[in-house]
Amino acid sequence: MAEHVCPWWIGYLLLSPLRKLVHSPQRILSPHIEPGSIALDVGCAMGYFSLDMARMVGPEGKVVCVDLQEKMIEVLVRRATKAGVIDRIEHRVCGKNGLGIDDLGGKVDFALAFALVHEVPDAEDFFRQIHAVLRPGGTCLVAEPKGHVSEDRFKETLAAAKNVGLEPGETPKIARSRAALIHK
Repeated sequence: MAEHVCPWWIGYLLLSPLRKLVHSPQRILSPHIEPGSIALDVGCAMGYFSLDMARMVGPEGKVVCVDLQEKMIEVLVRRATKAGVIDRIEHRVCGKNGLGIDDLGGKVDFALAFALVHEVPDAEDFFRQIHAVLRPGGTCLVAEPKGHVSEDRFKETLAAAKNVGLEPGETPKIARSRAALIHK
């Protein structure tokens, strides 16, 4: 799925506790995730958002974490085990040509694509896979870094989502990001 891949060692920088001052997982995600939900964290890296997502879905829910890099997933598993939420996390290493989530068809309540879509070679194909796994009424939060993604390019990203049947909706305020909720 990757056009440009963030180096695995950057994952450690993304885990900085200082990041919570800018990108608080609780603030960003809590309006969208309920206990018992099935959530998808695409491009999860080392689990910056994943662990909080696992706490939000609770013991009856599940978070499917997908990343292209096995090293990222290995660190995610260690962190989730240490945090006591590994039982709520299903982890997968995806391939360059797909997310490997076909078995989730119509089951996902919420998907997160944070600073990811600009790295995939075909946004429409990416969103086609997201559309396939979202349940009717399911939501995907797309957030892209303003430093990498212009306003025009973000509009193209949302157009790609719309082309496969996802409807852009609200635009939550996320620091240093262009963001939108897209709905099935």
